[in-house]
Amino acid sequence: MQIIYNTSTLLLEDMPLGVGYASQKVTLKDINDQPFVIGGQNGHTQLIITVPFINDDLITQINEIDELLALNSLVISKSIVVATKEHIDPCLNEWNYGFDYDTQFGDYYGIRLGEGELCGEFTKALFIVSKDGALFYDEIPKDLNNPFSLEKALPKISAAVNCYTGHGCHA
Repeated sequence: MQIIYNTSTLLLEDMPLGVGYASQKVTLKDINDQPFVIGGQNGHTQLIITVPFINDDLITQINEIDELLALNSLVISKSIVVATKEHIDPCLNEWNYGFDYDTQFGDYYGIRLGEGELCGEFTKALFIVSKDGALFYDEIPKDLNNPFSLEKALPKISAAVNCYTGHGCHA
């Protein structure tokens, strides 16, 4: 998959995890090197955002996401994931922030950038993992400078929150 960043064309090292596939639980570390787990089945809808860099545009969009979730009374687990500890924690309320200390996340989710100026970093991506651990929705902008499409993501988040009751199909 080709990704544009300013005047460069970057490539992902692998194919991203596809919608409908089971996500894997992956351990990340926070800025204090404390481990925490994201992905997989944990009974909660998860919003996972990966980025190669954290800037004001991203923070603005994260705040928009929080406002939309609050307006729609959607309670989910939210995480920002970066490739390395070299990034600065944006210190956002109610958001987990972690880095892929052992490369498991980047390998499993297929979002690591290959050769070029951002080699080894993660592409910008938004993943919604349903309560049963399946990848319910993904968005990987073709241009790293483009925002996420919140008008597409919000209905998917709502559907993921409401689609799985944990009681099976005969309850």
